[in-house]
Amino acid sequence: ETDLTRILRKFAGQGLTEARTDPADRRRRVLSLTARGEAALARLQAAADRDTARLIESVPDDRLHELRSALRKAGELLGDPTRESGEVTLRPHRVGDVGWVVQRQAQLYAEEYGWTIEFEAMLAEIGADFIRNFVPGRDFCWIAERGGQSVGAVFLVHQDDKVAKLRMLHVEASARGLGIGKRLVAECVNQARACGYTKLVLWTNDILVAARAIYERAGFRLVSQEHHRSFGKDLTGQTWEMDL
Repeated sequence: ETDLTRILRKFAGQGLTEARTDPADRRRRVLSLTARGEAALARLQAAADRDTARLIESVPDDRLHELRSALRKAGELLGDPTRESGEVTLRPHRVGDVGWVVQRQAQLYAEEYGWTIEFEAMLAEIGADFIRNFVPGRDFCWIAERGGQSVGAVFLVHQDDKVAKLRMLHVEASARGLGIGKRLVAECVNQARACGYTKLVLWTNDILVAARAIYERAGFRLVSQEHHRSFGKDLTGQTWEMDL
């Protein structure tokens, strides 16, 4: 008799489990929890949740990101099914996400276009304004996640009662080609309509070819452009609009 058999017999004796004949194959027995077993499981899960909460409470706020990273790594090593499937999800922003967007965009554009720290300063100002002036139900930020990791973001920010801005769209290089940018822009457009905005505007630079293609396919139209010297480069800024 194996240990598992003894454990299952004990559970059955305590009224926690029951076995029934499988109607599809009468040679098989299907094991399931009884109502008493379900209640016992719920108590165990609640106790485990309380213990987990107590453990997390002991971690300083400024080190929670290390815990999340470690758990993410454990999931990778143990075969996280979300990572294997490559499923992409969008979620609202949480504490720390705006700072992450500023950091990653500044790093990506420095690597890919040679833009200076002046660009990071502009991103930081936009991020700070978003947090300071955030209006629930009117302002939004979505983070795209794949395999438990943040891989993109976009902001929808109110300009006035009728006009909103799409800001700081970006997708990590490792996640490009999956339609994430298109999904983020579509989320902005749909939410802007749901909020009753009548116009959506954005500012970009002509060097950002992939982003401009997404905007154009989504229904934005180019309304103006101007040459400027910013971020250590000679650039052409563009304003795009969409009537909703």
